[in-house]
Amino acid sequence: MRSNLPRVSGRSENNQGNRCAWVFASLLAAMTMQASAAGHLLIEHAWIREAPPSAMMLAGYAVLRNDGDAAVEISTAQSKVFGDVSIHETVLENGVSRMHELHGLQIAPGAEVALAPGGKHLMLMDAKIPVVAGTVIELTLILTDGRKVSAAFIVSADTPSPAAH
Repeated sequence: MRSNLPRVSGRSENNQGNRCAWVFASLLAAMTMQASAAGHLLIEHAWIREAPPSAMMLAGYAVLRNDGDAAVEISTAQSKVFGDVSIHETVLENGVSRMHELHGLQIAPGAEVALAPGGKHLMLMDAKIPVVAGTVIELTLILTDGRKVSAAFIVSADTPSPAAH
């Protein structure tokens, strides 16, 4: 007796399974390649210069290193301790030192940017607590792709040596 149902061979089911496995593997490989082609921001040697209690602004310094495969771009920064955090650069114009706000900071793959006195730095305003030497404050850098990278910044009266971190 023959059935009216179409015959399904094991071979075509196996081919269909192979196709599904191939599609899944391809998608997984594509997602892995996309993830590995991302920038990876490291924040090292992070510190804030201690200032007198009446100081309206402080500055944060660090070495920002991209050890990923793609550029990273920092769009802004934030902290629960400061009402406003922004990225600035000190430049010499006609013999006068001036600060300019940067509305983004891009770091190429394998490159690093020093946030240092007299150059690029984090401008920290409206401190909500006393910022005295030895205090550790978390600052967060926000990347243009929405990722957030945080680091502990130690408050120091003097410029710390890199070996101290």
